[in-house]
Amino acid sequence: MSLQAFGLILLAGLIHALWNIAAKKAGGDARFAFFTSALMMLVWAPLGWWLGRDAVPLWGAREWAIVAVSGVLHVVYYVTLLRGYRKADLTVVYPLARGTGPLLSSLTAIVLLGERLTAWGALGIAAVVGGVFLIAGGPALLRARRGGEAQQRLRKGLLYGVLTGVFIASYTVVDGYAVKAMLLSPILVDYMGNLVRVAVLAPAALRRPAELRALWATQWRHALLVATVSPIAYVLVLYAMQSAPLSLVAPAREVSMLFAALIGGHLLGEGDRAARIAGAVLIAGGVAALALG
Repeated sequence: MSLQAFGLILLAGLIHALWNIAAKKAGGDARFAFFTSALMMLVWAPLGWWLGRDAVPLWGAREWAIVAVSGVLHVVYYVTLLRGYRKADLTVVYPLARGTGPLLSSLTAIVLLGERLTAWGALGIAAVVGGVFLIAGGPALLRARRGGEAQQRLRKGLLYGVLTGVFIASYTVVDGYAVKAMLLSPILVDYMGNLVRVAVLAPAALRRPAELRALWATQWRHALLVATVSPIAYVLVLYAMQSAPLSLVAPAREVSMLFAALIGGHLLGEGDRAARIAGAVLIAGGVAALALG
């Protein structure tokens, strides 16, 4: 992995952790996802128009199909993530989602795209997975057998974290194919896919206008923050994918866990501080190994 790709991933990880903390604090549902997608469409419209005015008219059915699939997968991922944040702690849902997604993405890239994994890359993936396990609760996860509200909340966090990770893996492979194999602009893949997200979310969001207006009054600030910065994080990752193997870029994105552990854990007061920091250090080591790979 080149130093440039690694730098893009580091910056994307910091931005990603920050917007996920904002989304958690908003406590929104599919309507919050609609707010962020609609605002994203408006905020980034000048850049989308500038880059797409010549390229998009040349797109055929293949390009539109990949963008449509990407848009739908992003919707399902984001709504699942938001539901997980309402039902469980960020320090459980986020690491499991971020750990499951790249693990599946890397395996898919190796099996289906023919990418090769070096010894450093394999060591890095193992460290990332181990760090995610520690941040999500470590050995306590294996000992959790009794009921109670805390255990139920943990189980929901595990369920939504892993489910979100599956959708992360899905859209990562689809978008990676779009920018690596089809050579589409990373910015256009994200922006045009977001137009699909707006169209998919609009019917459910607009069904109850009075509730929508009430939610907007309390959530618009968080939605504007997510809409403004989240595309930057993901487009940086897509650019990194153009010059580095998907099987390394996907798990290297988990550097965001280090930032989430140190920033989000403090702001939200969740989880075991010692286990969270140990997991973050392990993930940082894994990311370094991926860079060497």
